[in-house]
Amino acid sequence: MSLIASDSGGGKTFKPVPVGMHLARCYRVIDLGTQQTEWQGQTKHLHKIMVTFEVHGEDETGKPLVIDTGEPMSISKQYTLSLSDKAKLRADLASWRGRDFTQEELRGFELKNILGQWAMITTTKTERDGKEYTNIANINPVPKVIKDRGMPAGVNKTALFAISDADMEVFDTLSENLKKRIMDSPEWETYHGKPEQPSPAEYAKASGKGAFNALDDDIPF
Repeated sequence: MSLIASDSGGGKTFKPVPVGMHLARCYRVIDLGTQQTEWQGQTKHLHKIMVTFEVHGEDETGKPLVIDTGEPMSISKQYTLSLSDKAKLRADLASWRGRDFTQEELRGFELKNILGQWAMITTTKTERDGKEYTNIANINPVPKVIKDRGMPAGVNKTALFAISDADMEVFDTLSENLKKRIMDSPEWETYHGKPEQPSPAEYAKASGKGAFNALDDDIPF
């Protein structure tokens, strides 16, 4: 299974990650397929992915950054699947790595390479349509002084989901809302056929407030 970026020319209690800089580990990359986005009056159809981090550390009061089950808080960021000059995915990965991509890497970079990797993420709050969202503003390498102290153990199992070679065990861990978005993509129909239309109750559930709703940000990169 692979999910490659190139220059081509589930159901857990959600708590927002506090604003600030945090030690985080990438544990999941999800292929969303082509999604419709609207920005500044323009409608575009772009191939999107979602990258998810587990966050380690404490808040400003000294409380661990965990959800009700004791697992680390999580935060996701969506990207257009591209490594073109102006692509946010390329900018964030280059910042995280501490260097830009070589021409050879730009021909095809395996996103599975970021799974299990540690980073320092900076989170900020934004408001849109009267709601507050916590977003990943920057991703940077972990300073050597922190690495020398010893890194914590990762908690979540790493997983990559690619529509072209779908791992249904990973798919089943996603929220109903996220599943529906993926299954509505043209890539899903290409590889798996047109999904059955959900009943009104199932549609309402999928369109409701799932675990990932507060993480979904469709502003184009």
